[in-house]
Amino acid sequence: MKLGVICDGISRDLAHAVDVMDEFGLEYAELQFVGETEVGDHSPAEIAEIDALLRDRGKPVSCLSRHVFAGLTVANVPGDAAHAAHMDALKRVIEMAHIVGAPLVRIMTNKKEQILWGHGGAEKWNVAHGAWDKTLPLIAPAVDLARAEGVTLVVETGNGTMVNSAYTARKLIDDLGAKDVLKVLWDPANNCWCHERAYPDGYEEMRGGHLGHVHIKDVTVDTPRATLTVERMGEGQLADQFQPMADALRADDYDGVISFESVYHPGNGDFEAGFRACIETFRSIFGD
Repeated sequence: MKLGVICDGISRDLAHAVDVMDEFGLEYAELQFVGETEVGDHSPAEIAEIDALLRDRGKPVSCLSRHVFAGLTVANVPGDAAHAAHMDALKRVIEMAHIVGAPLVRIMTNKKEQILWGHGGAEKWNVAHGAWDKTLPLIAPAVDLARAEGVTLVVETGNGTMVNSAYTARKLIDDLGAKDVLKVLWDPANNCWCHERAYPDGYEEMRGGHLGHVHIKDVTVDTPRATLTVERMGEGQLADQFQPMADALRADDYDGVISFESVYHPGNGDFEAGFRACIETFRSIFGD
């Protein structure tokens, strides 16, 4: 399968990150921050430098991953100042995607309301009424822009966002009628917080053409204590699910990229050391 990494998880020095990618045979570069700058905020000269470096080193860009729409709430409406700022940023990321040849651009969703639907009385007393319906028009302009620009968006299953599971990601795509330009960026570790089991439950939700990109890391969640621990890969609560996930992706001829998300450190804040502690496990499970 196509393996890559979110480069700034190794280092925000892109040249160094590429050196480490070469060391471990990772081909696809996912860009989030390069230097201290988030994608979408680089100058034309900086973008040209990024593009030249990656092309010279034979590293195709898998996805440009800005935190578009993160931080918005259901109080925001399309066209207000905050939403307009995110849309402007998305336009800049898409312009960069055209230059560097990125096939995917990530978006997020607005902040999570916990209970969106309910039954047996919960529909009256517990549901955040209208929260989901207010989310759809916040994302719809991005879908329209993607169609006009000829790019594909991927919506991440994020922590603390309205789309925090494979189920809600698929529902967003279906409710917007956007399967042609909007896919799921599946981060099964993020979905642990809402107790969606990655395999088979989460994976089954995306079958039929909804899956566009994958992030892999391992975690342990303690929802009652509001605590998340990033674990060395294979030592968290996804340890027994990675191999079935990889097997299913192979069986279904998944042709997207699987990006390792290097957000683990061994207690000293050294994320490159965390990457080195995990990457062979990642490659052994998801590699050919």
